[in-house]
Amino acid sequence: MNLIEKIKSSNTSELQEIAQEIRERILEVVSKNGGHLSSSLGAVEIIIAMHYVFDGLNDPFIYDVSHQAYAHKLITGRWDEFESLRQFGGISGFTKPCESEYDYFIAGHSSTSISLALGAAKAIRLKNEDRVPVVLIGDGSMTAGMVYEAMNELGERKHPMVIIINDNEMSIGKAIGAISRYLSKIIAGKFYQNIKQKTEKVLNTMPDSFRYMAKKFEESLMLITPGILFEELGLDYIGPVDGHDFESMIETLKTAKEMKRPVVVHMQTTKGKGYKVAEGRFEKWHGVSPFDIESGELIKKSSKKSATDIFSDELYKIASEDDKVVGVTAAMPSGTGMGALIDAFPDRFWDVAIAEQHAVTSMASLAKEGFKPFCAIYSTFLQRAYDQIIHDVAISSLPVKFIIDRAGIVGEDGETHQGVFDISFLRTIPNMVLFAPRDDESLRDALWFSLELDKPCAIRIPRGPFADVEKFKSDGFELGKSELLRKTNSNVIFAGYGAGVNKAIATAELLKDMSPAILDLRFIKPLDEETLKTLANEYKNWFIFSDSAKQGGVASALMEFFSDENIFDIKITSFEYEDIFLPSGKTDKIEEFIKIQPCDLAIKVKKRVL
Repeated sequence: MNLIEKIKSSNTSELQEIAQEIRERILEVVSKNGGHLSSSLGAVEIIIAMHYVFDGLNDPFIYDVSHQAYAHKLITGRWDEFESLRQFGGISGFTKPCESEYDYFIAGHSSTSISLALGAAKAIRLKNEDRVPVVLIGDGSMTAGMVYEAMNELGERKHPMVIIINDNEMSIGKAIGAISRYLSKIIAGKFYQNIKQKTEKVLNTMPDSFRYMAKKFEESLMLITPGILFEELGLDYIGPVDGHDFESMIETLKTAKEMKRPVVVHMQTTKGKGYKVAEGRFEKWHGVSPFDIESGELIKKSSKKSATDIFSDELYKIASEDDKVVGVTAAMPSGTGMGALIDAFPDRFWDVAIAEQHAVTSMASLAKEGFKPFCAIYSTFLQRAYDQIIHDVAISSLPVKFIIDRAGIVGEDGETHQGVFDISFLRTIPNMVLFAPRDDESLRDALWFSLELDKPCAIRIPRGPFADVEKFKSDGFELGKSELLRKTNSNVIFAGYGAGVNKAIATAELLKDMSPAILDLRFIKPLDEETLKTLANEYKNWFIFSDSAKQGGVASALMEFFSDENIFDIKITSFEYEDIFLPSGKTDKIEEFIKIQPCDLAIKVKKRVL
């Protein structure tokens, strides 16, 4: 079902009917599959207007993050496929060029869109083509520095581009009363834009003093609206515009398209539009699990506390006892468990919006001042702050505690969000301490241990609860010390790290005749060298379990160590992830696909040992 031709031939009332059909389809599927709901519902009319005014095949449509692009998917021939949203083998929750020629670029992380569009605009000019990149970016993404780096160059280059800012939380700036609304309507019209262009041409022939006074008058006008920032960067600004009013949006986008230079179109929308339960600034409706449409209640919710909840509860206890404990997150307060601490200790815990680099560096100076900072960021987003970890934290060996949430497979969000690279990219950094808990109890122990550590450290925790397997009592953490959970007379040992320990335990249960020993490495940097050397004399077949990338991962660390120690009479097999980007889908489906479920691993162990 391709709606593009229908959209282009419809009047505004017919466009409203299309918008309603799209919202119903989004609700129908997301209520079953989960996904990004409120942002997608809020952007429906904007995306329809984009397809009405522009040519989605000719003009690159670039969606920032692209979690709001469900309407785009439905419009561009994926109505029936939408049933498989975020499922294994189904369509992605983000734009993905291999899915459709209408998807210009893959996206999943924020604030890349204007840079991508500027690159596209340069290519369009070099090829002398009549095309214009169209960006849809949310106000949340405007909190990241990369956006301003791109706009700074764009203001200098003046390449044609239309940047639509979807302001659904009024974070850019609130319009000031009736005067502002009136002026915004004027600014959005062709008459004002034509007059402005002609005036600029005349002013270029005038003396400098006259141009200066005219410029100041225009700035005083723009100060009543949020556009002054963009004007100062060299971009034209139109807005605010009602992002649910087709007539206003279409007129404005046509004007912007005809201007042939970079234009920011500021549109204001309501998150969750059309679904009363989710309308407004409710973070819980940003990304949702399956839910009942009538009541808004989640259909499935694990009774077991997630690792994030355990972290949040325990850090609350720690912060209550020690007023030197501070913390930060980057736009994910509930996702990282920091929300409760921000509410309880607003002067000591902060959400700095989508600014991972700033989050890390700001914690570095707090650590230098004698505080004990906890920096809670998803594994996939911590990648964005790699230089700051090295330059601002590790070189000075400042005791910032990184809580790496969503480590391992995160499921339906797919390639752009899987948390599999943190061990590989952190293990190479001098002064870093890397350790991981295997269960709720050891997570609590890990947090208390990190409190007095005098160097930077990273604690990785999985999405959701720890696996429900046989439990072994946690003995507390000691720097660089592992924990032998089960000693046997076998020549086989399973060495696990973090959540990988539970995979090792579950696999061992299927191999009772083999009776493998089980080692919780606990630390991957520094390693427990003495214990490893002792165990290498007793066990010759080593199997490594960790929910992380194989290259540069846990098995690599062990092989490097054994090689340095001239221990070559053991065999090491890694059950970490191969050199691929893991697809979208429920965790068990992905594990089944890459054959790392306990039943698969048990078979592989038998083949290697017997």
